Amino acid sequence: MSTLPSENVEPMSVAAASPSYTRWQLVRYMLGLGTWGFGGPVALVGYMYRDLVERRRWIAESDYKEGMALAQLMPGPLAAQLAIYLGYVHYRVIGATLAGVAFVLPSFVMVVILGAAYAAYGGIAWMQAVFYGVGAAVIGIIAMSAWKLTTKNIGKDALLWTIFAVSALVTVITHSEVVWLFLGAGIVVWLWRVPPDWLQRGKLHSVAGPLAALLGTETVDWHKLGQIGAYFAYAGSFVFGSRLAIVPFLYGGVVKEYGWLTDRQFVDAVAVAMITPGPVVITTGFIGFLVAGFWGAVVAALATFVPCYLFTIVPAPYFKRHGKRPAIVAFVDGVTAAAIGAIAGAVVVIGQRSITDWITAALAVATAALLWRYKKLPEPIIVVAAALIGLLVHPLVSHA
Repeated sequence: MSTLPSENVEPMSVAAASPSYTRWQLVRYMLGLGTWGFGGPVALVGYMYRDLVERRRWIAESDYKEGMALAQLMPGPLAAQLAIYLGYVHYRVIGATLAGVAFVLPSFVMVVILGAAYAAYGGIAWMQAVFYGVGAAVIGIIAMSAWKLTTKNIGKDALLWTIFAVSALVTVITHSEVVWLFLGAGIVVWLWRVPPDWLQRGKLHSVAGPLAALLGTETVDWHKLGQIGAYFAYAGSFVFGSRLAIVPFLYGGVVKEYGWLTDRQFVDAVAVAMITPGPVVITTGFIGFLVAGFWGAVVAALATFVPCYLFTIVPAPYFKRHGKRPAIVAFVDGVTAAAIGAIAGAVVVIGQRSITDWITAALAVATAALLWRYKKLPEPIIVVAAALIGLLVHPLVSHA
């Protein structure tokens, strides 16, 4: 995450007492950001800081930073959770709800339209050619994301590197993620860094009490919609670390467990999310459409975003008091290391299906190299270029 300017913009108490904007002005802003906001979560949260804190002075810097901390702590898509929190700052639950819906809705509409086109014309050569190039570029993008996350979040911590390696290896071997590995990693780091008194004193036998559990419509297939809702709610509740942490979650479920999509379709779904603005995890709407049509898209998107909405508004009033406790920070570090390891493993798993020849291999490597060399290069530009290359090259390869 880029370092934010530290100058004071306005006192939080003044901002909280007299907001200088209406909730509908915030809704219009979030609609615009969801429509034109390319570049991924880091870019999106940067736009919010620039526009809402620095330029419009709607949000106090202290409120923004609290929202960023909460979004990083909780599972779910970073930018969407920050948008929800900023809506909560002055207009509480109604503001959070409207801001979240406005931010997600434009990209949802786009992926539904793309899903309908894909389902109707998926066999047409031009669409296959587009995804021939885009699928390979997505592998390069995911690989660079894994590298950036690793160098930024793990550093030289031997315990986190061990968790990262174990999670990556498990993902490669099983072709899926193990959610209990994520949670277990958080607990291990918590107990190692900030052991509770009973553990320090060797009084395990005295621990008693319950542990906290964290745990047309006429053609609608209600059973399948129920499966979609349950699975995507489960996935949306355990996505720590990054927008791309959901990739191994979704692959393990929609491809390996349920068989709803083929490997090719899954990579195409990730690619669609890369070429649309807004939160990348809106790819769940595209997947839901392919599985069960429009209502599948609606259920998948709602099931993915409702948990992150709840994870934002429920703890928001208490986060300032408890969010910086060492035990919580240690738990999040462990979960993040496991999530990054899963992303790294997903590069191998998905790459085995997407890299089919030397041309796709070259595209993946070139994508990673460009992102390495030009760190501010927008991902949508790379994806569009890869699509054009696919349109030019795929007909020649398929007829060779």
